[in-house]
Amino acid sequence: MTTTFITGANKSLGLETARRLVETGHTVLIGARDPERGRAAAESLGARFVQIDVTDDASVEAAAADVAAHEGAIDVLVNNAGVLGRVGPVEEYTAADVSAVLDVNVVGIVRVTHAFLPLLRKSSNPVIVNVSSGMGSFGMTQDPARLESQYALPLYSASKAAVTMLTTQYAKELKEVKVNAADPGQTATDFTGGLGHSIAEGAESIVTLATIGPDGPTGQFIDRSGNLPW
Repeated sequence: MTTTFITGANKSLGLETARRLVETGHTVLIGARDPERGRAAAESLGARFVQIDVTDDASVEAAAADVAAHEGAIDVLVNNAGVLGRVGPVEEYTAADVSAVLDVNVVGIVRVTHAFLPLLRKSSNPVIVNVSSGMGSFGMTQDPARLESQYALPLYSASKAAVTMLTTQYAKELKEVKVNAADPGQTATDFTGGLGHSIAEGAESIVTLATIGPDGPTGQFIDRSGNLPW
């Protein structure tokens, strides 16, 4: 049985991913900061809640220790937790604004991956899925035919560009682990103010990468239609 840990899984894409994976037979661990929301989400799906704040070293280490004590190992890590960050006139952005976004969206992935890698290495088919975005793709944000070119989200876009590159570099180094990035596309969540396709559609690329077999890809960036330009 496959054991999957998902960060930011108490709502939206994380919760839908968890639901889909439970349905496919995964043992799912719901990672979330808020204990009340996290437990409620886990109970609604038949999953287990693990408290984690991806911006806090001690919290991440405690979460990994919790999983080590209960499950002993994981097969799939989905780094889903993320924030949109400040939106508005670029001249108003401060260093603190940038740091806050990067700390969750990029450094958070490094923290969690570092802590959970020993548990992943106990699996015969270890998989990491980093939730990125087409908003971090030069090719997509510069293509007038793409929806991504219509928005300016400097902080979020920069962080997701870093996530995708981090994914490719981890894939090169962690040869025994499949490391890929998923783009949910414009999904109707609180990030988009309800604009875009359904959360179920947005979760498809994440679920696809979370369920790859031993011969699956690594170092790829995909949406629900296939590989994407970077």
